[in-house]
Amino acid sequence: MDGQPTAETIELVKDIPIYRRSVEQGHFPLLEKPEIARGFPDNWMTPRLAAALAGGEAEFVLSTGTNHARMQIIRPPYFLLHSYYKLWSEHPDLAGTWEDGCRRVSLTTVLATEHVARVNAAKRGGEPDPAPSFEDRRLDERTCYVNLRLDPELWDRGDCERMIEEISGVREEHPQGRYLLDCSAYHLAHLVRKAKEWDLLDAFPPPAGIIHAYEYAPLNVRRFLREHFDCPLIDLFGSTELGYLFYSDSTGAYRPYLHDMSLELLPVAPGNEIFELIVSSVRNPHMPLIRYRSGDCVRTQDGTSDPAKIMQFCGRAKELLTSPRGPVSQGELDERIAEASARVFVHQLHVTEPGTARLDCTTFDGAPLGDAETAALADGVGELIGRRCRVEHRHHIPIGKSGKYAWLVQAPEPRRENP
Repeated sequence: MDGQPTAETIELVKDIPIYRRSVEQGHFPLLEKPEIARGFPDNWMTPRLAAALAGGEAEFVLSTGTNHARMQIIRPPYFLLHSYYKLWSEHPDLAGTWEDGCRRVSLTTVLATEHVARVNAAKRGGEPDPAPSFEDRRLDERTCYVNLRLDPELWDRGDCERMIEEISGVREEHPQGRYLLDCSAYHLAHLVRKAKEWDLLDAFPPPAGIIHAYEYAPLNVRRFLREHFDCPLIDLFGSTELGYLFYSDSTGAYRPYLHDMSLELLPVAPGNEIFELIVSSVRNPHMPLIRYRSGDCVRTQDGTSDPAKIMQFCGRAKELLTSPRGPVSQGELDERIAEASARVFVHQLHVTEPGTARLDCTTFDGAPLGDAETAALADGVGELIGRRCRVEHRHHIPIGKSGKYAWLVQAPEPRRENP
């Protein structure tokens, strides 16, 4: 099966310019990001969409790019937030926190905080404050943002005390003293580490549930968070343009959340068990995406292309590492690291010379790894990527300008001279 849309889906998209040829030919090819951008927004414009834009029912936004170019899209206002809230209200482990009015504290990239501050400043016709107040960081009655710095490793004691105080204030607003902690897993782990270092952990109010949804959460980081929080720890997978597609349950298994969507999995290389996610979605009525190559990669329980058997969202297709055994994903590297040492916190693989690699690591306790752990890491990673690998301890691995960590640093492709 090649994932061709149903007759009902074709009826919904037949008047959108980008799909007219596909409708005429009776075949929908894969939809690539450059094709979405080519001729934008005219390639999506219909009288219905023009009316929605004029009436404020649709808006232009940019996707939340990490290490790659951001893409302009059209969607209903607060499309991703509404997808999040709907999933929260229906999640088997978290629905109770929605029903009893828990508020959501978001500890994530500073870009998200700054976006909320810009939205609130625009509402009052001004410019956002460089250090927006807590009220200016409220998205709505249910959600507020607390991070004000790009790199969480550089948070000082004052930053941590302020964030813990703000979290405590949200908790105190609830009759039963409950709140939901929404986070990048890395950011929350940084806050816990620093709270322990400065003897602030007792002041950190325990959440009723934790959702991490902003970037890949390494196994060691998840394990570290489970050691410190006795509540459901849930992963959400989604994107700005699609909304949320999967969620994990209390066992760590992924469950589909595919309202108005269908999936295909295509192998990234012949014989390889990493698959690219191909999504058909009409959830966003203003920009339905049919056979859209999202750029996300997954692995399945049995190595087949059955979407029902997805066990890991293992990174981005553009960030796969070429090796003698085929493409290597972020998730596969993460598994090797977790197997070798539970002490590794942030890691970054540098592949800049032929046949060799360097794995930079920080640790949760700040101390270098022992000889045995270092050797196990070097051997395990080297075997995975087909290169000699050395391991180097770092006290600080800087976060990217997007507020997310790059797991892989590769030498740029050599320029080809024109013959």
